[in-house]
Amino acid sequence: MVKDLSGLEITTDSSAVVDAIDSFVDQLLCVGKDAQVILKAVEADPACALANAQVAAFYLFAGGVGLTQATFYLNVAKSYLKRANDREKLYVAAIEAWANRDIAQAIADHEAIAIAFPRDLASVHLAQYHYRNSGNSQGMLRIAEKVFAANRDNPYIYGMLAFGLEECHRLKEAEEYGRIAIALKRDNRWAHHAVAHVLETQGRLEEGITLMESLSDTWEYGSSVFYGHLWWHTSLYYLDIENFAKVLEIYDTRIWGRAKKDNGREQINAIALLLRLELRGVDVGSRWQELAAYLQPRLHEHVLAFLDLQYIYALARGGKDDWAAQMLESMQTHAEKILPYARRTWVEVGVPAARGMIAHARGDWKSAIAQLEPVLPDLYSTGGSHAQRDLFEQIYLDALISDRQYHKTLNVLEKRNAARGNIPVIHRELANTYNQLGHINEAHRASQLALELSQRYQKVEQTV
Repeated sequence: MVKDLSGLEITTDSSAVVDAIDSFVDQLLCVGKDAQVILKAVEADPACALANAQVAAFYLFAGGVGLTQATFYLNVAKSYLKRANDREKLYVAAIEAWANRDIAQAIADHEAIAIAFPRDLASVHLAQYHYRNSGNSQGMLRIAEKVFAANRDNPYIYGMLAFGLEECHRLKEAEEYGRIAIALKRDNRWAHHAVAHVLETQGRLEEGITLMESLSDTWEYGSSVFYGHLWWHTSLYYLDIENFAKVLEIYDTRIWGRAKKDNGREQINAIALLLRLELRGVDVGSRWQELAAYLQPRLHEHVLAFLDLQYIYALARGGKDDWAAQMLESMQTHAEKILPYARRTWVEVGVPAARGMIAHARGDWKSAIAQLEPVLPDLYSTGGSHAQRDLFEQIYLDALISDRQYHKTLNVLEKRNAARGNIPVIHRELANTYNQLGHINEAHRASQLALELSQRYQKVEQTV
């Protein structure tokens, strides 16, 4: 039995296995592009239970398409459990629970590892992944805090803690820890991501552009999905300063242009940006049709309701009405069969929201409002981050504006303005809504502020 770089015991006599596992953990935590290095571990020692379980995790990150391969390696891992240590047995159990979509059990196993083996940051990373996809921000933060003292020498823990803090709205601390993480390791892409969330949430648009583009050279060494996702975050700043030409350029050259077009997560990067562009009135040409052509494998996948809501919107906007209908029916079937702890999210939140997304894509504003309004407070349970899920409120707001429901529109806009008061489109829509409601003075002030902000951001565009 040997130890990895974190001092954790691995049941193997092969140094090549340990090297491969150490490299895999590093790639996992920095969101690198060479995570397939873990395959070398099972080549070096096919009987290593931990190596087989980590290969299974590698394939599960690919979504439904990786399940067959993940199951094969899990079965191999289980066949060698008698010689495995306690941490390895828990890890195999956690990955098996993930494969079975029993995320509550997977989290419980990772929590047990965190208590007994706090140096296992790969396990903590998976726990945070599951917590995020369950809408449990407190869980994300709690597990990072639990192991922080044992990992102060590891730059990755600071980024993991930063993202948990951000999702719990503790933005000042999140930024502090995120910047510490970047100072310790410049190519700490997960920390880039955490700070990007903070700056976007606070509307610090110029700072966001400067920071992200100053680090973007390191993204070339990250996973393809995360490369696109970090550029997606960068594009949100440009979207808010209304440099739409730059956003389209990023889409065409950095996101969809560089994407592995059959990868679901990369499709989501593209969908989430196209939708936001259209909500700002930008003509996206034939991009929906091009993207939708790749979505057939997503119809019955159902990894997360959060993902399905965006896939089904893209199908409806891309002219794939038959596929959208099939996917909605498949979601309904899946919702009735899923494990009880997750059933409510799918039945009472995911499926109604999917109907609302289809309705909005088709311009049926009243149906979109009727379906989305009741579920908006519970959409956190479908997965994703705050910044990603904000899309659903934007769609709901667009439907309200289009249906001329001005009192409800005003409530949403004032809430958004209180959170991010320097976004031109918010003040422009406020001015229009105040005018419609006869609040002339408020409309004038909002209009003036929208103009001042637009002029300010035009100067930013000229320096880009």
